[in-house]
Amino acid sequence: MISLRRSRNGPKLAALAPERTLKRLELAVTRRLDGLLHGEHMGLIPGPGTELAEARLYQPGEDDIRHMDWAVTARTTTPHVRDLIADHELEAWALVDLTPSMDFGTGTMVKRDLAVAALAAVGFLTIRLGDRVGSYLLQPDGLRRRPARTGKAAMYSMLQAILDAEPGPRADGAPDLAAGITALDRGQARRGLRVIISDFLPPHDTALTAAAGPGTAPPWERPMRRLAARHQVLAVEIIDPRELDLPDIGLVEMTDPETGAVHEIVLNKKVRARYAAAAAAQREHTRAALRRSGAHHLVLRTDRDWIADVARFALRQRRAAGRTVAPGVRP
Repeated sequence: MISLRRSRNGPKLAALAPERTLKRLELAVTRRLDGLLHGEHMGLIPGPGTELAEARLYQPGEDDIRHMDWAVTARTTTPHVRDLIADHELEAWALVDLTPSMDFGTGTMVKRDLAVAALAAVGFLTIRLGDRVGSYLLQPDGLRRRPARTGKAAMYSMLQAILDAEPGPRADGAPDLAAGITALDRGQARRGLRVIISDFLPPHDTALTAAAGPGTAPPWERPMRRLAARHQVLAVEIIDPRELDLPDIGLVEMTDPETGAVHEIVLNKKVRARYAAAAAAQREHTRAALRRSGAHHLVLRTDRDWIADVARFALRQRRAAGRTVAPGVRP
């Protein structure tokens, strides 16, 4: 496991929230995807606003016929559609999972650091038009709320607070992911973007057992459905490769990050195969629950380029919204 090192002097935060790189992402992707998030820029998930834009020619196979402008179509005898401009000055709220399982990583970073990077990407794409960003931090000892503010200084302060949050075992009675989503839904009624950043792992060692089978909905699914009924919801799933497959190294000691319990396990071929199958089933269970809840799903891994994954996701969501990708932009 990679140790988690934090410092208040900023180098780590600068690496996880590289403004210059995020600006290139904005120019290469979001300026060509104008209108998807809210304000005047295209964001990570498509969603209609309330202000009508100008009519334009209908693109077969790309535009949604529900956006057809029949008055202009009848007047010109050529099919036209009318886009919707998203609302300005919205509030984006993120729920960031900081429970012990997020302090693990065998790739280039730990999962908590990747959560910071994900929040930075969403935040910087949101605050540049003056929209406010707030957060709920699901920590081992409880839920912490940071008010929605605008500007880069407030964003950096929020990101640094996540890095500085002390790791530790989960306290008895501490809220789980379902409780965190419920608090976010009840506490913030104004419509806008809601981002859930988590590994979506159960808080106990039932994560890879039949208890999380396809017939059982995870506890967070119902509150996620309620949240998605009123807001645009983006679920960012953080994954480490060792959570999907184990190496062939024989006898090892494994520590449960949630409880601190230590177990000796022989990683033979049979155990590794069962683990991989159970891990794949658990991830599919999460994907299915997010799909049923109506949330958009972005997967980030600690062993991959997260900026490239965010860019590809934005392009896929743009195409799903039925808009044209600008020449030269590839997923």
